[in-house]
This record gives sequence, structure tokens and C-alpha cells, in this order.
Amino acid sequence: MLPVTYRTAVQADWVDYNGHLRDAYYLLICSFATDGLMELLGLDEAGRARTAHTLYTLECHLNFLAEVKLGVGVQVRSQLLGHDRKRLHIHHLIERCDDGQTVAESEQMLMNIDTASGRSAPFDEQVARRVAELADSQRDMPRSAYVGRVIGLPVG
Repeated sequence: MLPVTYRTAVQADWVDYNGHLRDAYYLLICSFATDGLMELLGLDEAGRARTAHTLYTLECHLNFLAEVKLGVGVQVRSQLLGHDRKRLHIHHLIERCDDGQTVAESEQMLMNIDTASGRSAPFDEQVARRVAELADSQRDMPRSAYVGRVIGLPVG
């Protein structure tokens, strides 16, 4: 099973005039889940201080699948789809805590950044080891149908 990287209840200031979670807050929830993933990989506050590295989001695709209302508890499960020396290809699945229904999914590309130079850098050895361990533990997990989708309208 994929690790839970973030849990929260939908807050009042996150809800729109229709009584639903605003689209921007789905991404905020995913952003907090990325922080949780960073903790799993050793890039928590102490790890960022030790390595002078952090992660930046390069690209994000977000699919809205179900409505979420005020007070509903949600959690995010995160999957490492792929990685190289500097990048992580990840997937966040947001689901309701009460019934497990998937309400949104986000596919993202993250880049490891050296904060001193502001440029991309290979992962620190300890972080790279944790990335490899997570990848190994998730190797046989199925990918969501929402991974790799392209947005667009038919031409012609």
C-alpha cells in the first residue's frame, strides 16, 4: 500500500460559493503531501539544512474526480513513479478518509535543487539511497490511469 504523506480536514476558507473545496486547494493539499514525501526521503527541515538541497516542482497535472465539502477528512497517498540523479516523477492520490473514494490525482515532476547555487544538483547520497529504497518498495504497484495523460482538444 502507498504511504500516506498528508492528512487534513477541509477548512472553511478552502470552500467556494458552491460549498465545495476550491480547485486551488486540491493543489495545496498535494503540496503538503510533497512535504510529507520529502520527510520520507530525508529532505525534512534537518535534511535540507544538512544537504542545502530542496525540491522544486517543475510540472504538475491535476485531475478533479469528486467533490469534497467542508469538514471532510482527506488523505494523500504518494507513489514514486520514476527517478534519476536529480528528479522525481511522482503521483499523489487524494482520497476521503471515511470511505476511501479518490477525489483527485496529481502527477508531478520534481527537481532537486542546491539552495546555495539555485541550480539543479544530484541527490545527496543518503537521500539517493532513500529514493532507491522507496522506488524498490513500489516497483510492482500499479500506475493510475491518470498518469501520463495529455490535455487537449481534437484537432480538425
